[in-house]
Amino acid sequence: MKRRTFFKLAGASAATMAAVGAGGALWLSGPAAPVSGFGTIADARRWVQAIGSGEAIATAGWPVAQVFEHCAQSIEFSLHGFPQAKSATFQATAGALGFAAFSRVGRMQHDLEEPIPGAAALGATDLAAAAARLDAAFAAFEAHAGPLAPHFAYGALDKAQYTRAHLMHLANHAERVRQA
Repeated sequence: MKRRTFFKLAGASAATMAAVGAGGALWLSGPAAPVSGFGTIADARRWVQAIGSGEAIATAGWPVAQVFEHCAQSIEFSLHGFPQAKSATFQATAGALGFAAFSRVGRMQHDLEEPIPGAAALGATDLAAAAARLDAAFAAFEAHAGPLAPHFAYGALDKAQYTRAHLMHLANHAERVRQA
C-alpha cells in the first residue's frame, strides 16, 4: 500500500484507528525487519557514489538528479526542520502508525513523485552534483549529535528511527534508478 493511501485511510476516522485493534498492535510491536535495499548508511552512500559517478536513468518519474535532490532534502530537513508539517494529531496517530508499519516490514512504499510539503521545487540536472549533495547530507546526518527535527508526517523520531526512515526512503526511490 502506498504511504499516501495508507495515511488517508488511517486518518479517515477514529473507527479506522480502532480497527487496527489488538492484533495490529501486536504485529506492529514485533521485531523490525532489516531495511530492504540498504542495510546501513555506508551501503546507501556507496550506491549513491556509484550511481552519481556514472550515467544513470530513472525508469519512471523524476530524473535521477532530482531523486537525489529530493532524498537530500529529506535528510537535511531531519536536521534543520521540515518547512510544513502535518498536525500533531496526525503525527501521533496515522503518521506514527505508518512509520511503525514501514519499519516493521523494513520497506516503504510511497508516491515517488510527491514532493516534500513546502520544500523548494526540484530542479537538479547535474547528476554528479546531486549525488554529492545527497552524500553530504548523509555525512552531516551521521555526524549530527544534537536533537533531530520532527518528521513532517511521522513526528518525533530518534536517530536509529530516522536512519531507518532515510534508508527506506532512498531504497524505495532506488527501485526506479538504473545505471545506463
